[in-house]
Amino acid sequence: MKLKTLLASAAMALGLASGAFADGHEKTKVGFVFVGPIGDGGWTYEHNKGRLAVEEALGDAVETVYVESVAEGPDSERVMTEMALNGADLIFTTSFGYMDPTINIAAKFPDVKFEHATGYKRADNVSTYSARFYEGRAIQGHIAGKMTKSNIIGYIGSYPIPEVIRGINSAFIHAQKVNPDVEFRIVWAYTWFDPAKEADAAKVLIEQGADVVLQHTDSTAPQAAAQEAGNVVTFGQASDMGQYAPFPRVSSIIDDWAPYYIARTQAVIDGTWESTDTWDGIGPGMVGIGEISDAVPADVKEEALAMKAAIADGSYHPFTGPIKKQDGSDWLADGEVADDGTLAGMNFYVEGLTGEIPQ
Repeated sequence: MKLKTLLASAAMALGLASGAFADGHEKTKVGFVFVGPIGDGGWTYEHNKGRLAVEEALGDAVETVYVESVAEGPDSERVMTEMALNGADLIFTTSFGYMDPTINIAAKFPDVKFEHATGYKRADNVSTYSARFYEGRAIQGHIAGKMTKSNIIGYIGSYPIPEVIRGINSAFIHAQKVNPDVEFRIVWAYTWFDPAKEADAAKVLIEQGADVVLQHTDSTAPQAAAQEAGNVVTFGQASDMGQYAPFPRVSSIIDDWAPYYIARTQAVIDGTWESTDTWDGIGPGMVGIGEISDAVPADVKEEALAMKAAIADGSYHPFTGPIKKQDGSDWLADGEVADDGTLAGMNFYVEGLTGEIPQ
């Protein structure tokens, strides 16, 4: 008998089990490990909306639990272990830095299903999932290139990993297409969620002349810094951040995890869950574009919405050649589209970006 089964039996014997129906069948217990607080207004806020959507959609068939602000590393293994020992059937781990901990704990609990966001390591009981955030970055880049007056666009990076580098490249390519004079200034915050650091990063970029600031961090602190500075455009990240609309927030990338979480939980209930890799974007609805506010000129808004429609129907891919790498070497020939393998492991800047990717 496995350790999980032993503990569950003991709990039931003590009258502590809480997930049973009157007819005796157990609820499916779903755990969520969050890297930030559920009130961050960005990344974790949207994942928690997905958790709540699971409860609403599946009702008494499920029980969800979550732990927020879990550091990437050993502490995340402790949290996952406790969830598994307490009867979780399915555990979503929602940050890139949980990848190795997820694989480690999944090996110890083969009867528990795990789902890791934004990673690439899978196992028989570990799936991976992510969203094509770079599609939204293309639209942001277009708007940013059109709206900047200083021609300096600031970008707050979290960590120099492919997911973030893809976003920088996508935004830059599309800003430069409509404004060849544009420059990107990049500040690495080395955090997903730290409002003080994120605000400092935004202020540094604004002091350098940036009148548009994009971010790949989770809090609304850059929005607040831009609002205080005045005349600085921002975009919501991971969530709408609509409290800063119509300005400085002029649009946003919204991650909609709810349909995925519901479907994967239903698969566990049905006994049809299999290890898979999911990477969806604007077309399937995993990436949404928040309302483009009236602060954006009407013609720019129309162009942005046309790009969104083209990405959604597959007639346009944000990484379509000709595109060169930063060192001037050829990457994509005219009309060539980047393959998913290269995008998933992207570790280079495209031509026109300055500076080096931290190693």
